[in-house]
Amino acid sequence: MFGARCLLLALRRCSSAPCPKYKQAARLRVCEVLEAQEVAGDIKVQGWVRSVRSQKQVLFLHINDGSSLESLQVVADPSLEHRDLTFGSAVEVQGKLVKSLHRMQNVELKAENIRVVGPCDTLRFPFKPRERQPLEYSRQFPHLRCRTNTLSSLLRVRSEATAAISSFFKDNGYVHVHTPIITSNDCEGAGELFHVRTSNEVHEPGENSHFFNVPAFLTVSGQLHLEVMAGAFTRVFTFGPTFRAENSQSRRHLAEFYMVEAEMSFTESLQDIIQVMEDLFKTVTSIVLSKCPQDVELFHKYVSPAQKGRLEQMLKNKFITIPYTEAVEILKQAPQTFTFQPKWGKDLQTEHEKYLVNHCGEVPVFVVNYPYDLKPFYMRDNEDGPQHTVAAVDLLVPGIGELCGGSLREERLHFLQSRLERLGLADAYQWYLDLRQFGSAPHGGFGMGFERYLQCILGVDNIKDVIPFPRFPHSCLL
Repeated sequence: MFGARCLLLALRRCSSAPCPKYKQAARLRVCEVLEAQEVAGDIKVQGWVRSVRSQKQVLFLHINDGSSLESLQVVADPSLEHRDLTFGSAVEVQGKLVKSLHRMQNVELKAENIRVVGPCDTLRFPFKPRERQPLEYSRQFPHLRCRTNTLSSLLRVRSEATAAISSFFKDNGYVHVHTPIITSNDCEGAGELFHVRTSNEVHEPGENSHFFNVPAFLTVSGQLHLEVMAGAFTRVFTFGPTFRAENSQSRRHLAEFYMVEAEMSFTESLQDIIQVMEDLFKTVTSIVLSKCPQDVELFHKYVSPAQKGRLEQMLKNKFITIPYTEAVEILKQAPQTFTFQPKWGKDLQTEHEKYLVNHCGEVPVFVVNYPYDLKPFYMRDNEDGPQHTVAAVDLLVPGIGELCGGSLREERLHFLQSRLERLGLADAYQWYLDLRQFGSAPHGGFGMGFERYLQCILGVDNIKDVIPFPRFPHSCLL
């Protein structure tokens, strides 16, 4: 007991005594080091080894921390080499920033100390240095594929695009609303919903066994909730995950994906919505190109060499607008044979959408005024004839097809009530009818699939390769 008390007193005296001051090395990200134009004192860099090359008089490393596509070259004395210093290992390097003799970079890190924080078993690691694996191969390793150049570039682009989308709406006076992921509404009316149940509900079926007292689903869209908010704010948007239980293994479908959705009050023209869609696409894309030039270039060079030219065309040209009826006539006169024959009153298929974009010179196309019976109940009746249409719009882009979908919403109570009654939905959507009775204003909005947007600007063929953890039928890894 006495010894322990003495030790405690000694520790207290030591802790109160002045300590000698050591100048700590500045911790910098790789991107910050690479941007440096001048040499600097002691710095510290942490990251993962992308390559190791040992020579008789010098040891070369390339370190990357995910902040840039380019890695930092480290030069060190061979005595600092360690058996755990291998490709993929996590390291901390301390040293001085010096001018590089290499013409491709301004500076390099002359290491004074290299600490292996976490070794990497290179024999079992599925990726090898200087090997460019197909995207299909990388997809097998969702927990490791972020270490590859391709996916790390994708994730930086995705991050910048997310920030640019939020900035676009903020700069234009939109309020960001977090719409719910769990909902009792089926916005699209497609019936491809994920039911939300507790583990007890599975074993105790019954009308009153629901956790929420009503059937609940994962959202397919935040639109109806945005319409609620558009009754108090003239401009609102949301950006979050949505879910579709569509049993499709195609290259353009996911069970979980992200949607950008906006709603505008006091909007009576479909052209107003079209203009916002075009401005959003061009503004966000321009920001991404300026913020991530190397990352975008990687995709345009190695994944889709023709995409750079297509993207330049999209940005410099005004998007084209054609009515649905005209689009069908163009398809009927097409020299090629379609799997699905175009016909007025039928939905446009992907093959039709891609043809229309090609027909218009690889420029994005707005198709407007779709048949009344093709679209959901909330779209505004154009009251035209004999071909009955609604004020709806889809944006078709090269290589993808449909990117955005929107419409004017039916703000007239009697029109909306009549249609809901015919569909047998009047009771379920009484709250939606209420919105038209308490200060309703003409309004409209649209949604843009975020993953399809990334496919469009980068030229990625499979949507599963533009999201970190893809969810699709028979696959939910991690």
